[in-house]
Amino acid sequence: MSDFIPARIVSTGLFTPKESITNEELVASFNAWVEKHNAENPDDQKEPSSVGFIEKASGIKSRYVLNKEGILDINRMRPKLPQRSDDEPSILAEIAIAAARDAMKAADYQAGDIDVVICAASNMQRAYPAMAVEIQKELGIDGFGFDMNVACASAAFGIQNAVGLLQTGARRVLMVNPEICSAHLNFRDRDAHFIFGDVATAVIVERATGEAAPDSWDILDTRLKTLFSNNIRNNFGFLNHTSDELDISDPNTDKLFVQEGRKVFKDVVPMVGALISKHLEDNNIATTDLKRMWLHQANLGMNQFIARKVLGRDATEAEAPVVLDKYANTSSAGSIIAFHRHRDGIDTGDIGVISGFGAGYSAGSVIVRKAA
Repeated sequence: MSDFIPARIVSTGLFTPKESITNEELVASFNAWVEKHNAENPDDQKEPSSVGFIEKASGIKSRYVLNKEGILDINRMRPKLPQRSDDEPSILAEIAIAAARDAMKAADYQAGDIDVVICAASNMQRAYPAMAVEIQKELGIDGFGFDMNVACASAAFGIQNAVGLLQTGARRVLMVNPEICSAHLNFRDRDAHFIFGDVATAVIVERATGEAAPDSWDILDTRLKTLFSNNIRNNFGFLNHTSDELDISDPNTDKLFVQEGRKVFKDVVPMVGALISKHLEDNNIATTDLKRMWLHQANLGMNQFIARKVLGRDATEAEAPVVLDKYANTSSAGSIIAFHRHRDGIDTGDIGVISGFGAGYSAGSVIVRKAA
């Protein structure tokens, strides 16, 4: 369209919790619970975990969390995050605001420079009021905000929405990804207890009509794809309250994160590899011209296979940087953490891809170029 307004990522922000849990700590806690459970339930024996199993399965070595004590307590095994009054900022908004302020400081922007807030994350703290509107209020932004959820692909979908909003008159959009993944994880599940961590990221997208600020990235194109699957699912929601068969106060209730890991790997790797490859091809970008891929940080093997499908060879760590070893899977925030922390060594005109993918199945590809 002739009046298309080009878009640019001008800055990013990151909030990292102060506390972290190593694999060794997590395994010690899990195995202590297994020993206790097995002694009390001779007909329901659980298998212990190990550091070697976790690292081989995922590449994860540690994860940041908002509350370490509650997770490692074998009589609790979930974070302690006390309820706040309605007059206090909610915890999800609080970590999003910290990331947003980091991004705003990096761009030297104030609240009056931003028109829209998008809160794009895999799990919202509540149904309403929208988290984005609370974040908007706390930051003092005069405009509007809304929430969106496309699981681990939410950041890519959020960037696409931001680009669209620039076409309708917005000057700048703040997109935040607050992820308290430890709160929707069953830490008694051997196949999943190590997967997630907590974090928040932020991205400011603006009209690319003036001189580019340092470390700005032109958005060349975006592409999104969804394909329904039950292989990654979280069934916790307000309708649980209506069921006579379910006690939602029971911490053992299986309404948290569940996945069929092998099926996800088999389905998602070719889907995302094909999405990125076709996206580059349609934009006349050769894989030899692709400087970097900031991929969703869920599983090291998955990222390595996707990068190989796109490049036709193994990617170097510089070409497909990894943050999941320290952060674990942070859902929508993973690709943005990688982009935030690993965009050095790229020259003006160099091209990269930001890609998120996960439950849904959902996947997004954002082609960016280092601005002049």
